[in-house]
Amino acid sequence: MKKIIITVVGKDTVGIIAKVCTYLAENKINILDISQTIVSGYFNMMMIADMGGSGKHFGEVCDDLDGIGSDIGVVIKCQKEEIFDSMHRI
Repeated sequence: MKKIIITVVGKDTVGIIAKVCTYLAENKINILDISQTIVSGYFNMMMIADMGGSGKHFGEVCDDLDGIGSDIGVVIKCQKEEIFDSMHRI
């Protein structure tokens, strides 16, 4: 399993989840866990996904998601699970 952490932050608009999830599904990236909140009109989502079945490289997925974020007015970041864990270790 090649787990990645995806975060999406920005002003809430219609279709944010749909656009991100459609991209992931089209590229055979499986969502393992997802959490999203809207606070005072600001959207925040965190996903854990498995890239094991995707034919795309990690960097390409990150670039694609960054472009989708720009198109819909949010910031989308992704990190490999091991890097995320190392950064948040106490």
